[in-house]
Amino acid sequence: MSRPSSFSILVAGATLTAFVVVSSLFFVAIGQPPARTLVNMIVFAVGDAYSLGETLVKTAPILLCALAAAIPGRLGLISVGAEGQLHIGAIFGTAAVLAASPGAGGWYLIPALLAAGAVGGGLYGFIPGFLRSRLEINETISTLVLNYVAILMVSALVYGPWRDPANLGWPATSPFPAGAILPTIDDSRVHLGLVLGIAAAAVLHLLFTRGRWALSIRVLAGNRKVGETFGLNYRRQVVLLMALGGAVAGIAGIAEVSAVQGRLQPGISIGYGLTGFLVAWLSRHEPLIIIPVSFLVAGLISAGDALQMFAKVPAASVIVLQGLLFATALAVPGLLNRFRFGHGS
Repeated sequence: MSRPSSFSILVAGATLTAFVVVSSLFFVAIGQPPARTLVNMIVFAVGDAYSLGETLVKTAPILLCALAAAIPGRLGLISVGAEGQLHIGAIFGTAAVLAASPGAGGWYLIPALLAAGAVGGGLYGFIPGFLRSRLEINETISTLVLNYVAILMVSALVYGPWRDPANLGWPATSPFPAGAILPTIDDSRVHLGLVLGIAAAAVLHLLFTRGRWALSIRVLAGNRKVGETFGLNYRRQVVLLMALGGAVAGIAGIAEVSAVQGRLQPGISIGYGLTGFLVAWLSRHEPLIIIPVSFLVAGLISAGDALQMFAKVPAASVIVLQGLLFATALAVPGLLNRFRFGHGS
């Protein structure tokens, strides 16, 4: 992997500076002291072991959902379906747990629920991939619609046949047995899902940068007709990449249910799918870059939650800050590029 250029370092520094400036202006607008609030955000995100742990817990689903969007994105596809694929993965993984015999805690249970989550998410990614490859139906629209279907499917199951009578009416399944809970690091809530996300990013980096398949993806992304002229199958790659992305998001869903929620219930995601989509595009679909960007956005969310509780900052501020981050990260490189090439530097 090549070293970052001086211009890339300039872009990163300018983007961070711009975000600090616009965030400070936002805090002034809502009556909060900018310097103290920014320092508090850093403290609440990574200031101690607990804060860092909570940031890493949120990093896991964001990272996996960002990879789910980046995989088809390498072919030029715009998939916003990670949210739905996350929910379907949670359903399939939960089905594997509920189908296991009571008290089952063998070594196979965690691999089984992760595999089931991947299969569920993969199938839900296959559907828009098939529609795109065979019927030329826009994948952005189909994945967006399927998101709502998946969320409603979770609600239908936990309000209906999967609701545990012992919950006294609360819409949720029975708690997962101990053997179906993903292992965590020490006493924190940081779980195996984060490790799987980092490993997936490393593997995807190799797959998309080396070998004949990586070259074929780059050719098809650059010019479909040229690729097909040389015998490359664009339709097959569409289906494959959409399904693979869905499988990664499915793992995010069942990991969140198993390690964080402990059971399937509504509200298992706080918009991780859409956040992951934005992270993927912000990272230009580069798997290794997605890792630190996911951590940064997760820290922003964790800090926003803490600010809401302790500094009485409005809850909507978190969404505004995310928007400011993405806006500056998209605007600053474009402005610098225009200045760079416009002045022939």
